[in-house]
Amino acid sequence: MDAPTTIFTEMTALAERTGAINLGQGFPDDDGPSVIVDAAIEALRAGHNQYAPLPGIPVLRRAIAEHQQRRYGLDVNPASGVQVTFGATEAIAASLLAFLSEGDEVIALDPSYDAYAPIAERAGATVRPIALDPPGWRVEEAAIEAALTERTRVLVLNSPHNPTGRVLERYELELLTAVCRRHDLLAVTDEVYEHLVYDGTHVPLATLPGMAERTVTTSSLGKTHSLTGWKVGWATGPPDLIARVRAIKQFLTFAGGTPFQHAAAVGVATPEAETGELARALQLKRDRLAEGLREIGFQPLPTAGTYFLNADAAPLGHPDARKLCLRLPSAAGVAAIPVSAFTIEPGRVGSLVRFAFCKRDVVLDEALERLRGWAGD
Repeated sequence: MDAPTTIFTEMTALAERTGAINLGQGFPDDDGPSVIVDAAIEALRAGHNQYAPLPGIPVLRRAIAEHQQRRYGLDVNPASGVQVTFGATEAIAASLLAFLSEGDEVIALDPSYDAYAPIAERAGATVRPIALDPPGWRVEEAAIEAALTERTRVLVLNSPHNPTGRVLERYELELLTAVCRRHDLLAVTDEVYEHLVYDGTHVPLATLPGMAERTVTTSSLGKTHSLTGWKVGWATGPPDLIARVRAIKQFLTFAGGTPFQHAAAVGVATPEAETGELARALQLKRDRLAEGLREIGFQPLPTAGTYFLNADAAPLGHPDARKLCLRLPSAAGVAAIPVSAFTIEPGRVGSLVRFAFCKRDVVLDEALERLRGWAGD
């Protein structure tokens, strides 16, 4: 099976070739907290440089289980209910490969993170979209029902949601919960932006009635602490489901990143007040970028979480965001991502551009200045 080139690869290459400011990929340009970085250095020097146990080192698994209990009241067994992975994407991949078979179907919010469909396809399954429409991006019961078939086996749920920035409200989660229970679906949740919420409150699907026993929750260290290159992720859930995830994970990468796992244990145990500092700083960056784009002529859409802000380019006379994004690196010196790259129905979002605001203020200001010059030409 041929693997498509991701939009991130395409746009990053364009940014490198043209010297454009890259507001396409969601990685910060500042390092995370020094206490976590120092913990990695200490782990390296202490000799934690060989294979970790397949499930992950015990201290990190305990920290993850305690985090789920402290933040959400979820009772997770650190030995049998936690699997450490290379980033959340591997956790999602191991889960889908474990739970899907040839001919099965997955339902997922659309637009969606672009890894879900290719992973499902490698299990012989397909993804059917729960369509979200701009600007509100709300989950509607009719859209859920339209996605369901007798072959549906798994719900993949991403909230806070990339690429829209939505933080699902409880009534939306209750709609999805009712479907999972009625159709006996398993749920795999992608909660990597769980602590980057600016408006509203993140509610894990596993906390709703009847969902803890049928949900694998995935998350990671990278987004919460601006350490995306470490690729430390995890899956938590009931032991019977995690055992199936673990059985697949052992044949993907087995285990590794041992010193980063030791440092991640420090990060996961970080008090809520400290993790909230990054969210507050990012909220200011979101507002800074939104105001600048609005002044240029874009129409920013609301974003309640994540690293990303979507803006409509149609008011500037650009109804095709993909064509625009392919031109912007050379024409304006700024790289961004068309939201159409995240959906199987690109017409619904054809003029929307996704910008990452997890950058230093001076970088955001320079990008806005370049876009201002381009729009004024």
